[in-house]
Amino acid sequence: MKSFKSFLLSALILGAFVTVSCAQKKASPPASAEGTIDGVEIKVDYHQPSAKGRQIMNGLVPYGRVWRTGANNATTISFSEDVKVEGKELAAGTYALFTIPNEKEWVVIFNKTADQWGSSNYKEADDALRVNVKPVKTDMVETFTITIEEDGVSMAWEKTSVKFSISK
Repeated sequence: MKSFKSFLLSALILGAFVTVSCAQKKASPPASAEGTIDGVEIKVDYHQPSAKGRQIMNGLVPYGRVWRTGANNATTISFSEDVKVEGKELAAGTYALFTIPNEKEWVVIFNKTADQWGSSNYKEADDALRVNVKPVKTDMVETFTITIEEDGVSMAWEKTSVKFSISK
């Protein structure tokens, strides 16, 4: 009986160790970007996939198809007040942030259904706004990153960066 209790205790400790180890090594960990532009508070919640030697643009992220703009849940973006994105009006609120990457132009999509997994349930009918932006080539960015800058939101991964302007 004593050896059974020792075995059971060892199994529980090992199980806890494995659970903690797995939880600490998420392939695409959660991240957020926060900032203020023209007095408007902006917050982006997303997950950060890494390139890991893979071709990202027109590979893992195919051109011409809706992308969740990160990993796991759809990326969300929140605005505390009404804004203009690339000069087009968008009401205050929280949106799912999707993109359609292409070599020469990206479509940035603000979708009214913020709480959704990936892009499998994406519906164009729920779009609040779409804007077009030009990608630029950059040095290698291993992990997908979103930043709030003084005049817009920038997204970078692999050797590509895109930015959309925000104003009041």
